[in-house]
Amino acid sequence: MKARNLEHLFYEWNDDVLVLNILGTPAAKRDVIGKTKGNQLKISVKAQPHGGRATDYMVAFLAKEFGVNTSNIEVVYGRESIHKQLRIQAPKKIPKNLQVDEF
Repeated sequence: MKARNLEHLFYEWNDDVLVLNILGTPAAKRDVIGKTKGNQLKISVKAQPHGGRATDYMVAFLAKEFGVNTSNIEVVYGRESIHKQLRIQAPKKIPKNLQVDEF
């Protein structure tokens, strides 16, 4: 899947797929979905950033938050970077603190 330019927003709906631009923080004190910074959503996770493990952990964390299986989340780019784009297929719920319009 090709990365998308989200035109200065941190998210975009593509039919029932939620596309998110992420600014990740590995090795944090707790797992949390934070505020936006520019066109990225800050997400902190406790996992260490070795060989994409923090990204795998982030996908598992977000799967629970959005009510989907990990297989419903695709890392478009940034597996070993703090800058990522994720595609979440048919999220069942939207986390309370996340300001995202429904599709």
